[in-house]
Amino acid sequence: MSTFYDYAKIWVKAGKGGDGIVAFLREKYRPDGGPAGGDGGHGGSVIFKVDEGLRTLIDFRYNRHYKAKPGQNGMPKSKYGKAAEDLVVMVPPGTVVRDFDTKTVIADMVEAGQEAVVARGGRGGRGNKKFATQNNPAPEIAENGEPGEERTLELELRVLADAGLVGFPSVGKSTILSIVTGAQPKIGDYHFTTLSPNLGVVETKEHDSFVLADLPGLIEGAANGVGLGFQFLRHVERTKVILHVVDMGGVENRDPFEDYVAINEELKGYDPELLKRPTIIVANKMDVPEAELYIEEFRQKLVTYHDDYMPEQPLPEIFPISAYTRQGLDPLMTKTAELIRAEEERLAAVSEENKETTQAVYTLEEKQSESEPYFHLEKADEGFFILSGAAIERDFKMANLDYRESAMRFARRMRYQGVDDALIAAGAEDGDIVQILDYQFEFYR
Repeated sequence: MSTFYDYAKIWVKAGKGGDGIVAFLREKYRPDGGPAGGDGGHGGSVIFKVDEGLRTLIDFRYNRHYKAKPGQNGMPKSKYGKAAEDLVVMVPPGTVVRDFDTKTVIADMVEAGQEAVVARGGRGGRGNKKFATQNNPAPEIAENGEPGEERTLELELRVLADAGLVGFPSVGKSTILSIVTGAQPKIGDYHFTTLSPNLGVVETKEHDSFVLADLPGLIEGAANGVGLGFQFLRHVERTKVILHVVDMGGVENRDPFEDYVAINEELKGYDPELLKRPTIIVANKMDVPEAELYIEEFRQKLVTYHDDYMPEQPLPEIFPISAYTRQGLDPLMTKTAELIRAEEERLAAVSEENKETTQAVYTLEEKQSESEPYFHLEKADEGFFILSGAAIERDFKMANLDYRESAMRFARRMRYQGVDDALIAAGAEDGDIVQILDYQFEFYR
């Protein structure tokens, strides 16, 4: 059974901010010490950090819930609560973090030590000392801590390799990897010997080095999830150069060119951009006598195929090799290193160009138009209304309703945001019930 886990669904929750408190200074010889309620501490955030020593997402199979600690509550004598420590979760390089509900990419974790905040801790609530004014020098107002962010995430691991060996099962990908890198992937004369990506480092005779991946074999329909499906295709996205391995000897009575076209169709079905990657066709099993005849026919069909279907792409170079006799592997690895170096230079130039041209400036009006409304109002029944929305629910959770002044402050906040006007427009009368989360109150104009 394979132990390579490249997908996980987890739940994360950042720590709530500590509550501010209502307190007054009462000390000997200081009868009028005034408000002295301290602020709560900041809640801990959930942070992902890249650990180069990790290879799979197996840790997330056994632990799917990650919760940071809350901040400490404020204290008397104007003492602040202690901020909670962040919860740091280690992930392997190549991990893509998405919001499970919206599918928005939160972070692409590729560099050693890279960090990303996936759930922010709530800020601490303010104590009554912060609400003292000239007109109200002794307020009984305090805020509860802000709730920490809570979200469901999906993690997807995409192998970080410079070049990837692709092709049908049993075309010799694992054998090639074992020879040129010294890696020891499972090799067998049956399909799907490779159930997970294997990596190795190639050292060429010119002293260039790169990471080569032996990726699980494809079959027709993989782009739709058939066979290993997406388990294979997601890992191709990271590679800079594709080594397309075909069985030029036709050992399994398959046509080499039809295999080449079929794999290209699967790559195109998953992501058409993959066909634009620098590609080398690796004609393996040239030790088979029939291979010389097949390769000539392959070359002729390749030219016609590219002229008809991919005229804008350069014609891939064909490298005849024999993994069995180890012939042709050194020139193949040298050419692969050259293509990787050229692709890295191209990507670096594109990255610099994007930095200069894609900076955007947003005005305050644009930001406000894109933001969510403060509240949503629903008339659930005659004389019964429901208020919802992230902003109003956050303010409600932070309002300490144990104190009348805090409750009145929240009521003024709702009136300022237009809640009262919206209720009147919806037909609310004095005494009607309004609900926020699990709390109900009576509405009066």
